[in-house]
Amino acid sequence: MFDSRLTVSHDGPIAIVTFDRPERRNAFDLSMWRGLHALMDQLSADDDLRCVVLRGAGDKAFSAGADIGAFAVERGTEEREAEYAHVLDESMQSIRLCQHPVVAMIMGHCLGGGAGIATMCDFRVGGEGIRMGITARNLGVWYPYAEIDPIVTLAGSGVASEMLIEGRIFNGHEAYEKGLLSRVVPDSLVESEALALARRVAEGAPLSARYHKAAIRRLRGPLPVTREEELATSGFTKTEDFRNACRSFMAKERPVFRGR
Repeated sequence: MFDSRLTVSHDGPIAIVTFDRPERRNAFDLSMWRGLHALMDQLSADDDLRCVVLRGAGDKAFSAGADIGAFAVERGTEEREAEYAHVLDESMQSIRLCQHPVVAMIMGHCLGGGAGIATMCDFRVGGEGIRMGITARNLGVWYPYAEIDPIVTLAGSGVASEMLIEGRIFNGHEAYEKGLLSRVVPDSLVESEALALARRVAEGAPLSARYHKAAIRRLRGPLPVTREEELATSGFTKTEDFRNACRSFMAKERPVFRGR
């Protein structure tokens, strides 16, 4: 069952999925992650489609990632975080494994899980004024292996370090230079350029596109991560730093990290 904050429209054989939560910069809670997984699986199974476009509602944000305001309820314990991480991974992989090419139309904020969604796509069209990065260091959160992998693949370990450890937030030109965007255009042209790209994809032979998407994915090789390593990423929920960061966020204060 899909979350009502995920809407689908069509432009011929192109499906346009909108993250429709502009009041929260299109941030995702657990229900939306589950809904995205189910929706992408359904779209992938539709052989009449040629391409999928992902976008945020409005022009202020593609997605600000996970809804920090819901952390205490959805991710407050190691057990809850393990379930959350599992749902998140299924959602991300449903984009990566979709048989159709997927285009990210990026305007405004593209942070955390939003950047994760974008890097799972086959094409990323971003505006000059976007803000693309990962804010895990500000929250004491540990980013999952499977979501780090596409960043390293696209941009290398150095850029992954800038994003995850230093906390760099890139504008459109910087993201393009780092290899995180397929192309950068003026903010006013993002929608038209992303749709033009999707239409070019849709005009090609669909079986060829599906084969080449799968071939590119196969040549990257499997991600060598064990189940124990996946579960270990939930360990941040036991830290004082994470709990303090959540309290500080809700109080609109700057967190003080103590390394414990």
